[in-house]
Amino acid sequence: QVQLVESGGGLVQAGGSLRLSCAASGRTFSNYAMGWFRQAPGKEREFVATIGKTGGSTYYADFVKGRFTISKDNAKNTVYLQMNSLKPEDTAVYYCAAGKSRIVVVTITQDVSSWGQGTQVTVSS
Repeated sequence: QVQLVESGGGLVQAGGSLRLSCAASGRTFSNYAMGWFRQAPGKEREFVATIGKTGGSTYYADFVKGRFTISKDNAKNTVYLQMNSLKPEDTAVYYCAAGKSRIVVVTITQDVSSWGQGTQVTVSS
């Protein structure tokens, strides 16, 4: 069992930055991959970023490469998503996700074991 609690969402102007946090309980990060997904109104939930079990492998959706960075703090069992150069099209609810035990990186919803509650990110133009 793992529970995920997100924070850090809010309203920001285009070009600004936000850092999302996801605190995990029940399992240590060494046991599973973590990821971030987002969902805008009327759209399907889509992959944003992931960090592997070892913490050494990261992957990003093309639309956030060079702008977003995923990282984790093992001492706090917390994963972060640093979002820079935000664009209005980044507006969405952002969800933290824990991968299933055998998943190395989590890039599709089918590989997700647990979801956070979501945090709203709104970018004004």
